[in-house]
Amino acid sequence: MLIHFKNTGNAFEIMKDLRFFVVMTNTRILFLLAFVAALLSSCSINKNIMFQTDTEYEFKKPDLDSTNKEYKLAAFDYITINLFTGDGAMILEYTTSGIERQPNYGGFDLYYILDKNGEVDLPVLGKTKLSGLSIPEAQLYLEAKFINYNDPFCLVRVLNRRVMVFTGEGSIGAVVPLANQNISVLEAIALAGGIRERGNASKVKIIRGKNGLNEVYRLNLSTIEGVESAKMIVQAGDIIYVEPVPQITNEFVKDIAPLVTLITSTLILFLVVTN
Repeated sequence: MLIHFKNTGNAFEIMKDLRFFVVMTNTRILFLLAFVAALLSSCSINKNIMFQTDTEYEFKKPDLDSTNKEYKLAAFDYITINLFTGDGAMILEYTTSGIERQPNYGGFDLYYILDKNGEVDLPVLGKTKLSGLSIPEAQLYLEAKFINYNDPFCLVRVLNRRVMVFTGEGSIGAVVPLANQNISVLEAIALAGGIRERGNASKVKIIRGKNGLNEVYRLNLSTIEGVESAKMIVQAGDIIYVEPVPQITNEFVKDIAPLVTLITSTLILFLVVTN
């Protein structure tokens, strides 16, 4: 590379031109490195967006008939079984007596996790299969099994029915317990705190495991027409994912800011040393 100096007779001016050339050359190199680093950092932008699908992916239509579908007990459900004698008469007596403090009204609680075969090991009955039964069916089934024990009354509750809800902040989510039987998608999102600022209400995915496969629904909650699809009833184990709006500019600036600071500091230090 040839260097052409504006002054050839003055040594001071020659050194000044040389320093200017070195500064400009180093500046170009540093900015070139910054550009390359920016391209590399762009590979990490919006990497916290989950459950992405191809543009041609076929989503299932929202299952709006699920209001009539009762939850069926399944393997690894955590349940409690309450058994009462006298057809539960003591419960009625307690609830109508106005007693503030709950007495021991002749019942007992059993806590179980259904094994991989959907069975629980009950007193007297031994291994008893409950998977595949709805909660009312399980209660009637156990009452019939314990019929010889002073007219039993049975209550069954599932303690680990829950869904995971991601409300629009990428990989940040919450586990929402399903306290009631028919909780809609909209209710589950509200229980998780609602759609966040970055969330895209027009792209809400429901991921549901069924027979070892995943069924994926996509709802558009950004319009009033989306209210109907938002009535879809969630099931235990569902994943509700509000897709976040990509923030390319913000994340690019955040990634490149430390490098820009380093380059600026290096240039200032170089100018101070050379002058």
